[in-house]
Amino acid sequence: MSKIVLAIGGNAIIKEGQKGTIAEQKENIYESCEPVLDLIQQGHTVVITHGNGPQVGNTLIKSKMAEAVVPAYPLDVCDAETQGNLGYLIQQAFKNKMVEHNINKTVATVVTQMVVSKDDPAFENPTKPIGPFYSKEEMEKAVAAEDVTFVEDSGRGYRRVVASPKPIKIVEKEAIEALLEKNVTVITAGGGGIPVTEENGRLEGVEAVIDKDFASALLAAEIQADYLFILTGVEQVAINFGKPNQQNLAEITIEEALRYMEEGQFPKGSMGPKIEAAILFLQKGGKNVIITSIDKLQDALEGKTGTRVVARSEELVTV
Repeated sequence: MSKIVLAIGGNAIIKEGQKGTIAEQKENIYESCEPVLDLIQQGHTVVITHGNGPQVGNTLIKSKMAEAVVPAYPLDVCDAETQGNLGYLIQQAFKNKMVEHNINKTVATVVTQMVVSKDDPAFENPTKPIGPFYSKEEMEKAVAAEDVTFVEDSGRGYRRVVASPKPIKIVEKEAIEALLEKNVTVITAGGGGIPVTEENGRLEGVEAVIDKDFASALLAAEIQADYLFILTGVEQVAINFGKPNQQNLAEITIEEALRYMEEGQFPKGSMGPKIEAAILFLQKGGKNVIITSIDKLQDALEGKTGTRVVARSEELVTV
């Protein structure tokens, strides 16, 4: 059986048009459990990561609105808070699903810190969208009220952007591996992990959000996963997305992916980081990356759908 890292997007936990209540998030997570549970029942070792873009953005809003009453949280603490909240909701949903299916298995969340370089150029160029979508008028009001940066995100509105440095080390790697050796289903690197810098062995949180796909790629490489699944809202990656000449891709090599990125086929606010993360995993020795939607998880593993990103076409490995 295989060791599989599954990267679930934060926008799958709060769906478009929803307010993001805990009840909504619990229902969305519960619905997402079934395809993953199928893999666990088949004997695969599954490690779950997840995004937190909408959630950490909302936490920042709450913190800002309440700062006259209670001290505002720095961004790294907001990362930690949402990682704990979402980890709790996900592990509870999986445990309840396992009870329904008479599966006796432990699920645990590891609050994960990711070391980043203090010299990472991302700190000078914020690019990571977080929080809700704003109209142009709402965005302009927010910018006038506070020194924040916004970008237009995939035609859906404007979102605040923050620094997104690349992760270079997983602080809790040994703890994660120890749990996997005990056959525990692990939820880790939530929201990309908490960004920290390291100097002489001492850690310090920094104001940033790590892209969960990059964190997942590093994690998958470090624990020598057989598969990295990057789960998104579409069944397959496509070029000319949303146009009459849209072409879905069943397989794409690193060379092809880089060429399409140069052509602007994979926007930075959506598919771009997923493709870059897939390349990172392959360059670190990984063999199988599959990008697909969570409801097509099993079909994609069997090679029936999804997009496989491979180093070279002849190196494609199938189940």
